Amino acid sequence: MSTTDQKKVYLQVENGVGTIYINRPEKRNALTYDMWLDLAHLVDECNANREVKVIVFRSTTEKAFSAGADIGEFKTMRYTAEGAEKYNDATMVLEEKVAKSPKPSIAMISGFCVGGGCEIAVACDFRFSDETGRFGITPAKLGLIYNTPGTKNLVDLVGPANAKDILFTGRIIEAGEALQMGLINKIIDSTELEKQTYDFARLICQNAQMSVRGSKTIINRVLHGDVTDSNETSNLVIESFVSEDYREGVTAFLEKRKPNFKFS
Repeated sequence: MSTTDQKKVYLQVENGVGTIYINRPEKRNALTYDMWLDLAHLVDECNANREVKVIVFRSTTEKAFSAGADIGEFKTMRYTAEGAEKYNDATMVLEEKVAKSPKPSIAMISGFCVGGGCEIAVACDFRFSDETGRFGITPAKLGLIYNTPGTKNLVDLVGPANAKDILFTGRIIEAGEALQMGLINKIIDSTELEKQTYDFARLICQNAQMSVRGSKTIINRVLHGDVTDSNETSNLVIESFVSEDYREGVTAFLEKRKPNFKFS
């Protein structure tokens, strides 16, 4: 058994893509408190690694992206207000790190994507699922209230009416309805899911990363209410016009060749 097989979450980097695996197949990738912490560390590792341009979250089993929280911890650390707050903080830290990462993220989904698993997917920039995808956010079935950052991410994706449907009912939603709601971006045949996900990731990797990350920053600012440029976003735009990548992009366009961008 390899070292990665023994880890509940782990990272592999190849061709500009940092893949974060959730690896607890015997429990349908139920997430423990320690797994939330480890996932946050792996996102930090991707952010610090210049080789990583895109982050992909996926499972080592086709049966579940993640079925949600480990129910064993509801009777232990999540059984008191103090423990529950500590656990909730860990989930919000990961959601924020994914959503605010300068690097685009993709959730590649098969099977159950429920509770905490759906929280991670919703925090990503893209969600690609095969036809087996099953989605739900279920605090109403446990007597809990979903946190504000996670709720905002959900509302931004599906709108308030669909967010109310998802949170008030706690029902499991099949891939087709999830696509209609805007909860996922694509349904891809299971035989093509991996290929198309990584083809899409590599398409992003080929582009100027200054442009990609600047666009993500500005889109996030728009989602938080900005309608005009701030000093930060104005500087991003101006800096792009004096960058080496801009000069390379223009030269490549005029020479009718693929650009060789240097920024990473």
